[in-house]
Amino acid sequence: MKMPVADESQVLKEGEIEKRSDNFLQLWKKKTGVLTKDCLSLFTDSQKKSKSKDLKFQSIKKVDCVERTGKYVYFTVVTTENKEIDFRCLDETSSCWNAAITMALIDFQNRKAIQDFKSRQESEVATSQGKQERQLARSP
Repeated sequence: MKMPVADESQVLKEGEIEKRSDNFLQLWKKKTGVLTKDCLSLFTDSQKKSKSKDLKFQSIKKVDCVERTGKYVYFTVVTTENKEIDFRCLDETSSCWNAAITMALIDFQNRKAIQDFKSRQESEVATSQGKQERQLARSP
């Protein structure tokens, strides 16, 4: 399935990334990664017709264990359920996947914190207004 045009406008990074398989052999499989402000989508083909996985930022805790060896940068994405997903990418010095994912995750967490704060504030204002209205209703 191809991404809708609206989602393509929010693409932060797109390109090849390798994911270690979960099976016994733990082989590295090439994927086409599409990073947006809300998730990392992985496709098995470069035409983005068959999606293999969506890692939504709400279910990612952190990017961990960054290590450079030879021509690759290895890193682990840790989910909120403490599942570890291993990735590697070619060491492209300034535009590596681990940095792009980390920055997008921080941006997502900041937006979520602001949204939570605003909704808490609105809830507190509504609660205090309700108390004032009840007090006025009881006043002689």
